[in-house]
Amino acid sequence: ARRFPGTLAAGAAQANARQVAMSMPPYDDRDGYIWQDGDLVPWRDATCHVLTHGLHYASCVFEGERLYHGHIFKRDEHHQRLLDSARILGFEVPYSVAELNEAANAVARANGIANGYVRPVAWRGSEQMGISAQRNRIHVAIAAWTWGDYFGSDGRLQGIRMRTADWKRPSPETAPAKSKAAGLYMICVLSKHQAEAEGYKDALMLDYRGRIAEATGANIFLVRNGELHTPEPDCFLDGITRRTVMALARERGYTVRERAVMPEELADTDEVFITGTAAEVTPVASIDRHEFTVGAVTRELMGAFEDLVNNPASWDQAPA
Repeated sequence: ARRFPGTLAAGAAQANARQVAMSMPPYDDRDGYIWQDGDLVPWRDATCHVLTHGLHYASCVFEGERLYHGHIFKRDEHHQRLLDSARILGFEVPYSVAELNEAANAVARANGIANGYVRPVAWRGSEQMGISAQRNRIHVAIAAWTWGDYFGSDGRLQGIRMRTADWKRPSPETAPAKSKAAGLYMICVLSKHQAEAEGYKDALMLDYRGRIAEATGANIFLVRNGELHTPEPDCFLDGITRRTVMALARERGYTVRERAVMPEELADTDEVFITGTAAEVTPVASIDRHEFTVGAVTRELMGAFEDLVNNPASWDQAPA
């Protein structure tokens, strides 16, 4: 059978991804500690029952946070969003922002992590099984681990390649778009897996109207004639890193426009980058057939963000 270059690249990408995954310890079999329901427990003992409601019916919310030099960036905002996300799904997290802050700090210290990733998660338990879960206990856990560049160092230097996903972000009338709810990431997983199978790093998701929305786990910015254009977050999450980068851009005199952005605009866009806790600020080299430069605006904002997160003394926050 004839092999096309795209097929060869996709096959090599899949083989490399499998090799990297096999070289990493599985997330259920590691040394260290996870904070679960008020206590630090050995990593391997942080479990839940197979009939957990959050597993079967997606009654689960989570956060992603970054540790820089022993400090969790935007810690209060992340933990407040966890509480808000749970309320949108109809349950109350049984801990305050201050208690979650203390727990996250304890996890970082217990695992000896100064630079890495923190994952708080809250879910309905297993007391009741079925659509209704009014009597189920709310569980909370926080884990932390070392994690470098989300797309690898090459992605940050050269930009990542993306393709447009087949799945679209739903209307806010059909999904709780303002909640960082686990169930909303199902189409992200499908979209990213399809992109990776074809040799891309990530996927661009349009919304239910056909407008540009976001990447699978990050917000997106277009640079056109020296101005930043980013979709209005009316059917997807208004990212904490997104808001941070917008503020950094405005401080440096850039015009930032939040508006409806159409995919046809990629044809005359100079630069594209994505933002998120995991992705930080990552340039995009191409989307489908459209190619972009890792230009001066992207590089300046990458540098500004790195300077900010690497200067925890400016955050007005106690260390972890």
